[in-house]
Order: sequence, then C-alpha cells, then structure tokens
Amino acid sequence: MSTTLLIIEDNEDILANLYAYLEPLGYELDCARNGRAGLEMALEGSFDVIVLDVMLPGMDGVTLCRTLREKHGSATPVIMLTARDTVADRVRGLESGADDYLVKPFSLRELEARIRALLRRGHYVETNASGGALRFADIEADIPAHRASRQGRELRLSPTGFRILCELLKAAPGIVPREELEHTLWGDAAPGGSALRTHIHELRQAVDKPFDVPRIETVSHVGYRLRPETDEA
Repeated sequence: MSTTLLIIEDNEDILANLYAYLEPLGYELDCARNGRAGLEMALEGSFDVIVLDVMLPGMDGVTLCRTLREKHGSATPVIMLTARDTVADRVRGLESGADDYLVKPFSLRELEARIRALLRRGHYVETNASGGALRFADIEADIPAHRASRQGRELRLSPTGFRILCELLKAAPGIVPREELEHTLWGDAAPGGSALRTHIHELRQAVDKPFDVPRIETVSHVGYRLRPETDEA
C-alpha cells in the first residue's frame, strides 16, 4: 500500500520540487494551495502525513494545525515548513500540534527522512495494537485507540505527545534517557535544539497542569520519567 501525503503549500516551485522528488520514491501526493482548502482536504481525506507550510493565504499553517488538533481531534502527523528560524517561531509551530518542522530552504532528502520517521511512529502504534493499554499510577494509554487518560479524564495529546507518553509508560518508573527518546521519535533526523523540550512542555500541560500531583519528572542531565505514587507526599 502506498503512502499518501497531503502537501499544503502555495509556492509553485516548492510544490513542483516536492512532486519531482517524492513521487518517484513511491509516495502518493495530493496538494492544496491555501489554508482553508488544505484544512478541508485534511478533514475529508485519509493521509499518512501532512506537509504544511506556515505562511499560507486564507489560513496560516499554525492556525490550521491547531484547528486540526483541538477542534477536530486529528492525529495525522504534521511536518511544518517555515521560513523563520527563531526559537519563538519553532516553539509556536510545535505548540500548535506539529510533530516536526523544517526551515526553508530545506533538503528534500532530509524532508523524506523526517517523513519516514513519522511513518515509523505510526508503525509503532500499529504493531503494538494487540498490546491493549499501558498503565502506570493514574495514567493510561490505549494504544489501539490512540487515546490517553489520567484519573479517567481524557488527555488531548498530539501524536508526538502520545508517543512520548507511551515511551515513559513503558519504562515507568524507570528513566528514559533524552538521547534515546530523541532517537525513538526522529531516528537519525532529530531536529535538535529545543524540539524535545517543547514537546515535553506541551505534554506536561495536558498530563500535569490540570491535576494536583505532577507525574512527569525531568532527571537533570539524564532524561525523563513518570514519578511513582510512592513519591507523593
């Protein structure tokens, strides 16, 4: 079965380059040239990955991604393309629910590597579907349904946030080293910088902020873990 990509990009030259590079590799591509059309296609179609430009006519990419995640509960992985390389811009994109980002001009080879990394995450969920749920303390992740909850309350997580939580649940109460988590998420194409910290921050907003007892703990210079109940006061 071919991999289907939705490319939401208004630059004709970039679109042409993406089609010329990705189609011969076996990807099935569809595209939209403005934000509103892209949102409609993303909701109506079934895509494995969405490649989303930030600067779009009609609706910008950040708003589009946030709408997909928060209003429609879409779990389709999103790679965001941006011409801006400041930390604030990258954080803004990841906080909207994007799983990864690339700064223009970008390498087509690197983009394809990032796409494959996102597809491997989907394979992880698929191959673990028979495993049912992961549980630790008051947190549970239903892998087949791609849903997580704490104290019975559903947690709204991005696909990357869900993957991180699953890795923490699998290791709990042990520590997941930072380098191991980055490799699990992105393979050899890890974006570096503050990407992982931003995803952890967003995960904390969902898992810890609404509750009295924080669960996600940073182990300085090592990685992250879920705090066991015996650590509670």
